[in-house]
Amino acid sequence: MTSTAPRRRARSKGRIEQLPSGSLRVVVYAGQDPLTKRRHYLREIIPAGPRAAAEADKALRRLAVQVDEQRNPRTTATVEQLLTEHFELLEVEPSTLSTYRTLARSHIVPLIGKQKVGALRAAVFDSFYAELRRCRAHCNRRPFVEHRTARPHNCDHRCGPHRCRGLSRSTIRQIHVILSGALRRAVRWRWLSTNPIEHAQAPPQPAAKPQPPSADEAARILNEAWSDPDWAVLVWLTMVTGFRRGELCALRWNDLDVVNGVLTVARSIAQLDGETWEKDTKTHQHRRIALDPDTVALLAGHRQRYMDLCAGLGFELPVDGFMFSRDVDGSTHLKPTTVGQRYSRLARRIGIKTTIHKLRHYSATELIAGGVDVRTVAGRLGHGGGGTTTLRVYAAWVSEADQRAATGLLARLPVRPAMQPGSTAT
Repeated sequence: MTSTAPRRRARSKGRIEQLPSGSLRVVVYAGQDPLTKRRHYLREIIPAGPRAAAEADKALRRLAVQVDEQRNPRTTATVEQLLTEHFELLEVEPSTLSTYRTLARSHIVPLIGKQKVGALRAAVFDSFYAELRRCRAHCNRRPFVEHRTARPHNCDHRCGPHRCRGLSRSTIRQIHVILSGALRRAVRWRWLSTNPIEHAQAPPQPAAKPQPPSADEAARILNEAWSDPDWAVLVWLTMVTGFRRGELCALRWNDLDVVNGVLTVARSIAQLDGETWEKDTKTHQHRRIALDPDTVALLAGHRQRYMDLCAGLGFELPVDGFMFSRDVDGSTHLKPTTVGQRYSRLARRIGIKTTIHKLRHYSATELIAGGVDVRTVAGRLGHGGGGTTTLRVYAAWVSEADQRAATGLLARLPVRPAMQPGSTAT
């Protein structure tokens, strides 16, 4: 007589259970979940049918082999849980980590945060990136009013009907980098046997579009800056060297070698939510930049003005004081965001739409146009990769020998006005 009780076949690592619907459920023990510490099982449902028992046996053997060969996901953790663990261990600058957390909170978690890591497939990522390209607000395609702020306010022209705008290529690429790093860590932890994002179509690297100011615009910017000599020195130095804002703010007087005409870049100022701190340069390398005689004389005059001011107050200018500071003794540094905002205001006053970062583009393109090899330009800018980044970004300015015949960088800069001895900043 045939029994009608639910079947339960014991195996060394799994079992087959008959469900009330007639389907069979294959269950294989896959070890302890490293995140939740609970027993972790692989499960597969076999629809009812004449070959259900045979298919269930095959599934049981297949899942058991996956467990033996450690090809199965060993966790029920979600993408959100993985990112939380990943960010706790990630060794990056605080500002970078803050950006990663913001992108995860705004875009990754709302869309795929509840997805189990072990269930991720290439199709999930392709669909995810398509949604990021469609709408950065991840709307449900229903019309709504997009307010300028979530706080109580009176609506004005900045509030209006939502219009879908996708994220930029660079932002989507950055989100891809975040997920790739987290999933690589999951593979190292043996949560996963393979990295599923490797089979997805990675977002393309955004095309580099440097937009340096023209020679005429550079001249107008410098002429406007000379109303404050100290500020003009900073702008001039940025044009000549292409330093980053944080590097400019971190320069100290003892970084300047007037005799040999060399300026050393050894540190940078980082800023996050109003807090600032000194750190290594972006590539964690010190670099020594040769300066032209005019720039050396300009920096020497800048230092002499501060030495005179300090002498008038009865003390000497500290050799380790900051080169650009609101304090006469150079005891405090400028903030990178403050420098960027002041430069943007200056440019707007004279009708130029640009940022101080584009002076890096100006310096690089003028050097390349003057015939300087890309490797040297990369060294001055602090680019890593032996010039790979520089060539990718500035290849549009590299042609042939006609650039080598161009005049040098100094000859292309606008002439600065003569300074009277002992003059001070306004």
